[in-house]
Amino acid sequence: MAYKGRYKPKQPKKYIGNPTTIIYRSLLEKRFMLYCDKTDAILEWGSEEVIVPYKSPIDNRMHRYFVDFIVKLKNKDGMNETLLIEVKPKRQCSAPKRPERKTRRYLTEIKNWGINTAKWKAATEYAENKGWKFIIMTDETLSP
Repeated sequence: MAYKGRYKPKQPKKYIGNPTTIIYRSLLEKRFMLYCDKTDAILEWGSEEVIVPYKSPIDNRMHRYFVDFIVKLKNKDGMNETLLIEVKPKRQCSAPKRPERKTRRYLTEIKNWGINTAKWKAATEYAENKGWKFIIMTDETLSP
């Protein structure tokens, strides 16, 4: 079951963008928003504020990827760092296992895997060009 809704930050000054229009599309995203809002090491954060162009392997055309989060933080060394973060369930972070017979679900998973890997490659390059890092956080990383 997918959960979505609006998030109202407790510290709106930390938010990059308009803090009245923050939408989460999963409970994992909401959990990460709560973390960003209450963690002092996070100086600024935004949700879907960075758009990365990528070429889809499905239709070979350019599309726009709205990265889940941008986070500006003070790392363990006391240095400021900027991260682009994608929040996904762990099961969506590896290629689907091929079943004995090809089902519609498997074909959809393969399509989504191809699109996601193209997005993540583009986001990695985009972040590196800006001196940032791109990371994928999963439900295991975001456990309560």
